[in-house]
Amino acid sequence: MQTGMQARKYRLQGAGLDLALPYLMLAPGLMVVLGVLVYPLWDGLRASTRAYRYGSPISNVGFQNYVQLWSDAQFLNSLWVTVKFVALSVSIEAVLGFALALFCLHEFRGIRLLRTVLIIPMVITPVVVAILFRLIYASDAGMLTALSEAMGGGGVQILGNPLNAFIGLVVLDVWEWTPLMFLILLAGLQSLPHEPFEAARVDGAGPWRVFADLTFPMMRPVLAVAIVLRTIDAFGTFDQVFVLTRGGPGEATRLISIYGYDTAFKFQQTGYAAALFVTIGLVVLALAFSAIRLLRRVDAS
Repeated sequence: MQTGMQARKYRLQGAGLDLALPYLMLAPGLMVVLGVLVYPLWDGLRASTRAYRYGSPISNVGFQNYVQLWSDAQFLNSLWVTVKFVALSVSIEAVLGFALALFCLHEFRGIRLLRTVLIIPMVITPVVVAILFRLIYASDAGMLTALSEAMGGGGVQILGNPLNAFIGLVVLDVWEWTPLMFLILLAGLQSLPHEPFEAARVDGAGPWRVFADLTFPMMRPVLAVAIVLRTIDAFGTFDQVFVLTRGGPGEATRLISIYGYDTAFKFQQTGYAAALFVTIGLVVLALAFSAIRLLRRVDAS
């Protein structure tokens, strides 16, 4: 009888270990998440309700920093520049990425090499990309100026002109991140079922009709996911702008990330900068939730 009790005790201990083992395995990852994500978020929320002087909190101001944001002309201008930059860049990237994915969906000689070449811009460090484009855009010895002079023209002003600088930043972003759209959409196209397309070809449907009636409707969820992911990432663009223009000339390329950086480190307004980034985070989160709801409606229809 004593042996049976001992066996039962061992079984219970084993069952307890089996129940606790998944949580023990998750504990290190959970601690990393708490330390890297949750604590900085909590500290940022706390900092956004305080006023700082030389990096030290001096008083609690509640939601005053958040109220002040929406009457700050520089913040509103930076937000507007960011929205224009994100909307234009992501739209062009989605169109070009979809077109490249459709083209590279076909198998022909050299297609693997072409696919590899197309993703090269995405794997280059953003700072290196910004330095490269700064050399291209330079008005004195840049590549565009050299080409213009070779054709009998003069120097090309990109970074010195507000409109040209903004367009140049969009071109940089499109060159660097269209490959991401291309990869996501190519994977989506390759996962589509073949039967509907074969039936459409048997019925005599042309390429445009196949695209309009089958390819695009079936790809809408994948396209929505790609646009949402790229939009969230584009709102945080910093490295390229910091190296290329520092937000200039004037405020033409002063994205919200650059304004937040200047506010926190140049003007030492730590609490105000924290409120700014928390607000932008909430805006991006709201956009993500809206996109998810839209995606669910697309799936339901």
